[in-house]
Amino acid sequence: MGHIDVSGVEYALSDGRVLLNDVSFRVGDGAKVALIGPNGSGKTTLIRMICGDISPDEGQVSITGGLGVMRQFVGSVRDETTVRQILLSVAPKNIRDAAEKVIATEAAMITEDSEKSQMAYAQAIIEWGDVGGYEYEVIWDVCCTEMLGKTFDEVADRLVSTLSGGEQKKLVVRALLEGPEEVLMLDEPDNYLDFPSKRWLEKVINETKKTVFFVSHDRELLENTATRIVALEQGITGNTAWVHGGKFSTWHDARKARNARFAEMLLRWKQEHERLITLVKTLQVQAAISPDMANKYHAMQTRLRKFEEAGAPVAPPVEQDVRVGLKGGRTGLRALTFEGVAIENGSGEYLTKPFDFEVFFQDRIAVLGKNGTGKSHFFRLISGEEMKHTGNFKIGARVEVGYFAQTHAHPEFENKTLLEILWEMYSLQLGPAKSVLRKYEIDQQAEQKFTSLSGGQQARFQILLLELSGATLLLLDEPTDNLDLASAESLERALDAYEGTVLTVTHDRWFTRGFTRFLVFGDDGQVYESPEPVF
Repeated sequence: MGHIDVSGVEYALSDGRVLLNDVSFRVGDGAKVALIGPNGSGKTTLIRMICGDISPDEGQVSITGGLGVMRQFVGSVRDETTVRQILLSVAPKNIRDAAEKVIATEAAMITEDSEKSQMAYAQAIIEWGDVGGYEYEVIWDVCCTEMLGKTFDEVADRLVSTLSGGEQKKLVVRALLEGPEEVLMLDEPDNYLDFPSKRWLEKVINETKKTVFFVSHDRELLENTATRIVALEQGITGNTAWVHGGKFSTWHDARKARNARFAEMLLRWKQEHERLITLVKTLQVQAAISPDMANKYHAMQTRLRKFEEAGAPVAPPVEQDVRVGLKGGRTGLRALTFEGVAIENGSGEYLTKPFDFEVFFQDRIAVLGKNGTGKSHFFRLISGEEMKHTGNFKIGARVEVGYFAQTHAHPEFENKTLLEILWEMYSLQLGPAKSVLRKYEIDQQAEQKFTSLSGGQQARFQILLLELSGATLLLLDEPTDNLDLASAESLERALDAYEGTVLTVTHDRWFTRGFTRFLVFGDDGQVYESPEPVF
């Protein structure tokens, strides 16, 4: 078994701001512990410390039992990573090193087929077997067969970008569960998972004997798996950690009660401070009139000094104030029309059978179905991307489409700061740009590159761009996956007031309750409207 110990960790950003301040907690052997907190509160930084990517300025992190890690973004829609490489990336270091040597010596042998290169390749193959490489290929075969329905040999060279986000996540989680590491660090493991897959994830987390420390904003997953909650809380002098020893369903009330106690203690301290100051001033006046009061005056000065030296009690955490604002506008009655539309996957195979569907102005439509059934392809078609399809598809009058991408994939934002993006897209100068960023609590990241933001900050920035665009039809592909609870609630309120049409692909059952029409993409390719959500 294994555990994680985080003790007195402090970390400052490059601009000097303290991000983490005296963060301490323990994840015990076999425990299932969740890390939650506002976007940008330092969850990703803390995870990177646990993974050994960066070191704390103060304090230490210790791990026993070996660490298996799943990152927030497993693959990329833009790179050439293969299934073999993604499985290698979560294997132990000796397996990775041996695989790299096999690949390098094989490439050298192809380039120059000499006795020396052949001997080097043969030695690399021997070392691959010695470190247990063939045993790992058996594990990978089990993972690929269970998660993808094909053997490892069949999919080893397949690009990860051709898998759905959920397939990528499940493949990596299964590989980690089968691996030797006793401690698993999972960053947003539920993102991109459909409803059956989320139930699968809950099951495997509960059943494994490994220690699991994970980040999630999915309230059902938190409630059904986590036995303790580590909450990062925003503070003026840096973010701290509070450990709630119960389940997620009791966390909200416990947090409110705790913060109320902090507020009450701080109020009483301030009142007592003011009383002591008043007494000192009064005795100062009296001592000036009567020398007999001098001793009392000096004694009260000493009492005030010791009171101030002891310091004020801990202030309540800073509350979030994310203010999503979506404008929209009137369009024609029929926003979208589909007649006999069937969507291809880009490889000549049809994801859907021909279907008819109409979307009307101010509709709130949740697009539901398992991963790989064509939901994201459906959105990409509407957004104007070149997608192979049959049938007729029409966008209505005055409909301006705004698209929130599931994977946050924006090649056009590479190496650009938020200020640069806002200037290039909407000619916003420094003042107005900082103002709109402040509404989404990302003004402190104004000069950071988009790719350096946390998943939640990227999501909030995308929603901000939708607000500025004035889009009259919103395509939201898993918008709540990376949003913290306060941001997701703010988005919900904004959608309630939005004058326009909204379609969302979601596997968030809580978020789905705000929608009135349900378009289901079935396993058999059928696309149909359901009177209620189909989970």
